[in-house]
Amino acid sequence: MLHYTIYTHNTSQEWVTFVHGAGGSSSIWYKQVRDYAKHYNVLLLDLRGHGNSKPSLKNAFEKQYTFDSIVDDIVEVLDHEKIEKSHFVGISLGTIVIRQLAENYPKRVSSMIMGGAIVKLNIRSQILMRFGNVVKSVIPYLWLYRFFAFIIMPKKNHRESRLLFVREAKKLYHKEFIRWYKLTTELNPLLRFFRQVDVGIPTLYVMGQEDYMFLPSIEKLVSMQRSADLMVVPDCGHVVNVEQPEYFNNTTLSFLKGL
Repeated sequence: MLHYTIYTHNTSQEWVTFVHGAGGSSSIWYKQVRDYAKHYNVLLLDLRGHGNSKPSLKNAFEKQYTFDSIVDDIVEVLDHEKIEKSHFVGISLGTIVIRQLAENYPKRVSSMIMGGAIVKLNIRSQILMRFGNVVKSVIPYLWLYRFFAFIIMPKKNHRESRLLFVREAKKLYHKEFIRWYKLTTELNPLLRFFRQVDVGIPTLYVMGQEDYMFLPSIEKLVSMQRSADLMVVPDCGHVVNVEQPEYFNNTTLSFLKGL
């Protein structure tokens, strides 16, 4: 089972589950926990191979992970803790995991908050993915991860986010990185499906104004899907919850209270 941490609320019956991105861990939510725990029960997860969720024996022989199997890891924790339904907050690749969970288990999802969300790979990101696929087995994965982090978060005010994700990525095993990287082969058809189908669950996209790789596609998606809203965070890049935590917390908690 995944490693997880719970913060229980004295009176609230509602849950909020946080899902980090590739190479991160539940520690990236350290600027959110205090504010959220004042109002909700909080569940923090380390996805398989990340943080304190070490590769399990049952996954040791898997050459490639799938988004379905990663979703099932999360549902296993929900079932274990008897959490029937939860709000979900995700960042970057974690937003894809949440969207797949909503597809597979819609009754388990009260709402979705998608920070630095990915719904389409533009030309630059597709070139990056193909480049990484060619070199991932011949150069140290941390070099590749640092390179990607700089391309996605290039500005001076993105530095804290870059350093945080690189620090967390050091905890990954090389084989684990390769398994996760192979998930990119699923992305294009999966994201195309997500753009076409409105799952009908209240969704707030929180995007940095400087998230140049992913913001344009989110703006287009929100204009087409009735259940989705968008907040653009000024002077902010991809990892909105780290770069502008006060804005992120106030905006997302206000969204939840208004449901």
